[in-house]
Amino acid sequence: QVQLVESGGDLVQPGGSLRLSCTASGTDFSINSMGWYRQIPGKQRALVASVTSGGFTNYGDSVKGRFTLSRDNAKTTVYLQMNSLKPEDTAVYYCNAWVMTGDGRGFATWGQGTQVTVSA
Repeated sequence: QVQLVESGGDLVQPGGSLRLSCTASGTDFSINSMGWYRQIPGKQRALVASVTSGGFTNYGDSVKGRFTLSRDNAKTTVYLQMNSLKPEDTAVYYCNAWVMTGDGRGFATWGQGTQVTVSA
């Protein structure tokens, strides 16, 4: 079993910055891709940013130029640096990973979600 543990959600003023972290833990696994999605009530979960095992990074259109996704050398922790935050960035942010286990099983797993609120 692979678990994702998130941290960093908070209340921040418009124009401010915040950094989210997500760490994957478990045994005998590798990560094909890892990143963040966000969801507001009544809407579908949407991609914020993701990175593949090969280092290709993809961003949602609404966050390009403001958010930066990075990861540690072990490739089990990702960081989402969010700058120039806007009220419309308010959402629950979920960490996501596509995982391969040692016995060849592949699956997607999600964190519990962390609230980001951008408000004056």
